[in-house]
Amino acid sequence: MNILCVSDLIDPLIYTTSAHKNFPEIDLILCAGDLPMDYIDFIVSVFNKPTYFIFGNHDLKEFHYYHGKRQTITQTNPGTHNTVFSSPTCEATNLEFNHGAVYAGFKNLTIQTDKLKNKKGKQTPLLITGISGSRKYNNGLNQYTDFEMFLRLCILIPRLLLNKIIYGRYTDIFLTHATPRNIHDHNDPCHTGFKPFNWFIKRFKPKYMIHGHIHLYDQREERVGTYDKTTVINAYAHYVLQIPDDIYYSTTEKI
Repeated sequence: MNILCVSDLIDPLIYTTSAHKNFPEIDLILCAGDLPMDYIDFIVSVFNKPTYFIFGNHDLKEFHYYHGKRQTITQTNPGTHNTVFSSPTCEATNLEFNHGAVYAGFKNLTIQTDKLKNKKGKQTPLLITGISGSRKYNNGLNQYTDFEMFLRLCILIPRLLLNKIIYGRYTDIFLTHATPRNIHDHNDPCHTGFKPFNWFIKRFKPKYMIHGHIHLYDQREERVGTYDKTTVINAYAHYVLQIPDDIYYSTTEKI
């Protein structure tokens, strides 16, 4: 399964009508924040693949459309993937503004796909936990303290426990804008990572964490790292994640 991850930059390799030729075998697209909605709309139009996005701390003109009345939505996406998701916090109140992409912020998503199989050779869905926002640094929109972020993560725990019971794992991909503390982060107030993200990784053990927020101006700066067996990837501009179709498996590990 090939996942195109993007964040923070309108990439000329993607913002072109030939993008599908530059990335010919993409199955899914994850947008890790700070991208204009018209860019996400363009990505959906050009690739015609299931696309999921979160908000960062910039480009928040449509943020309020996705943070209002609670509800549960079932939506069929482009391609062969069906998504069922629920959120006890925030949902899009008007799907007119979803641009063909599914908002993953503060949600657990179960994405049905024929690309992944468990140890028994049966199809298994892709499980994504999405979190929007960055650390609070100027009291702006979609900014949070460590404690505020921890509370938002805790609200997602019931569904994570249910995932463990049904699929043998809590989540597969932790999609965020900000970083964990001391993993790809910087020490300025805006780009300091969240300590609750470190806790989340240790407790719920996603295979991958995809984040944005940290611009890779220096090519020597690390893009892919590891934290407690989770592969942590900076999606700045673009990154193609290749997941082996047999990487997900049932486990007898106790909850």
